[in-house]
Amino acid sequence: AFVFSGVHTLQVIYGCELDSDGTTQGYYQFGYDGKDFISFDKNTQTWTAAVSQAVMSKNKLDPDTAHSNQWKAYLENICIDWLNKYVNYGKDTLCVSPQVSLLQKDPSSSVTCHATGFYPSGVKISWQKNGQDHDEDVDLGEIIPNEDGTFQRMSTLSVEPEEWKKNEYNCVVEHQSKTIKTILTEKEVKTNYASSPIGIIIGVAAVILLIVIGVVGYVVYQKKKGEKLSHILSSSPY
Repeated sequence: AFVFSGVHTLQVIYGCELDSDGTTQGYYQFGYDGKDFISFDKNTQTWTAAVSQAVMSKNKLDPDTAHSNQWKAYLENICIDWLNKYVNYGKDTLCVSPQVSLLQKDPSSSVTCHATGFYPSGVKISWQKNGQDHDEDVDLGEIIPNEDGTFQRMSTLSVEPEEWKKNEYNCVVEHQSKTIKTILTEKEVKTNYASSPIGIIIGVAAVILLIVIGVVGYVVYQKKKGEKLSHILSSSPY
């Protein structure tokens, strides 16, 4: 039950949203002491009571078609027009282009086209083979948020290396900031398998070198120790 004595707070919130695909939303709602009270549905032009105490307000507001028409026009037109203007003003700062990389675990594994660091989240990743759209053997991942507020997404192409080496495969990343087309070549693919043997060789060589240094040091130490002992024995009065 509502308590009307003392100090209370009536909150009003209204506004609109514009998505990258062009869809819009509008809201106009009231709260009482931090809880939902009543809200306006611009599609039906009716009010929804969140609590029983708001039913009386709903019954008064629903017949007021002039008020409903005014708010519907504001949420669907005026608010969206202003939002579009502000979005265009800050388009450069509100839009971040993706960074695209082609990744492969080993020479025989599939190739992943990885797009990251882009904003807003809307992005399309597709593959082309010799200039034509290629949908076979493609696994498209979900859009994942990054810690800095940007997003990432990947698409994996599962074809044999011999296949993409003798044909021209492209990863096409389409974002509202720009479209990036990356040709799949051995030079373009980033991987760590090529450096692994070198790392192993360097590691083994370092261990062998340490062993050799240790052995030589031990021999020199023993030799000096023997010479010192011989000198002591030769100079002994006994």
